Amino acid sequence: MKQALDGKRLLVIDDDPAFNMALSSYLRLLGATVLSAGDGARAWECIEQGFQPELIFCDLNMPVMTGAEFIARSQSDLPAIPVIVISATQKMSDIDEVLRLGAKDVLLKPLNRLEEVKKLCLSHLYPSFFSPGVLENNDLSGIWAQLQHNVDDVLRLLKQLNPPPSQVLANYQIRYAQLSDSCRAGLVFDVAEFSDNEVAFYCLDISQNTGNGPLMAMLIRVIFNDLLKRYIHNHHRKLPSMTAILNKLNRLLQDAGIPGQLPLLLGYYHTRRKSVLLSSAGISAELRSDNHVIRVNRGIPLGTLSSVYSSQISEFSRHLQCRIWNSSSQIKLSLTPGPHQG
Repeated sequence: MKQALDGKRLLVIDDDPAFNMALSSYLRLLGATVLSAGDGARAWECIEQGFQPELIFCDLNMPVMTGAEFIARSQSDLPAIPVIVISATQKMSDIDEVLRLGAKDVLLKPLNRLEEVKKLCLSHLYPSFFSPGVLENNDLSGIWAQLQHNVDDVLRLLKQLNPPPSQVLANYQIRYAQLSDSCRAGLVFDVAEFSDNEVAFYCLDISQNTGNGPLMAMLIRVIFNDLLKRYIHNHHRKLPSMTAILNKLNRLLQDAGIPGQLPLLLGYYHTRRKSVLLSSAGISAELRSDNHVIRVNRGIPLGTLSSVYSSQISEFSRHLQCRIWNSSSQIKLSLTPGPHQG
């Protein structure tokens, strides 16, 4: 199977040999061709000798040519190549300066979650799929057309974007396991952290839409964060409405003329309040909250009616387990307090 960064050329610039080697090795595991340099001057020598990077990782504090000096020159000579700064700096003035000079992103050392490095690479190497503000005009037709014209990239990226089976988000341990018939398309799962206390997840069933199923899965991955941020960040201390989010997505799909039904389940967990919300549009699920089990009302898939009539389960639970299934697949999800949760 092809890796996430197959055929991509990356340049890593860092004067810490151990960190440089660790990051370069990880990127090579993802399939990239990686060239390493210990300072900005050596990096420019590599470029002048013919290496053409598609993405650059750059430290700030380096000898001979600093990260800021390298970024300033890159914006003049290679303005189309995104530069991601990786630094241990604690000074906001340093971060402000490199962003002003043209750096596209900043990652702070130590890198505790390499999965974020992969996602950041994909967002800059495939900007048509992951450009920020994709929902600014409330129109999905543009991104849908991009996906239809890049089916091979979609199929290759989908599996690479699966979340790790175990990770810590919002100081909670998130674990999931997927059991499925390998011969059939099934459930697609993703989870994201939206604040220090908030986690949201979704599960999509693409088994009913085998033609456009992978494209639908990528579409939801692309818009998931933007869509939920609108509702989660604007609920003014109240819990967000999963049903409202499902209805918004239903309208976006219909307005863009995207065909087919889309069974989708949305979940939200506030790790400080211990509040869990679940709402389903066409997917079977049950929630185990402390000592009791609640069956989620399955509802009907998105794309069936002009409005989504889905009930929302609201529970209080310190430990959360959820089982989600269709005819050929099931996902078991658990959320448990992390090391700093009381």
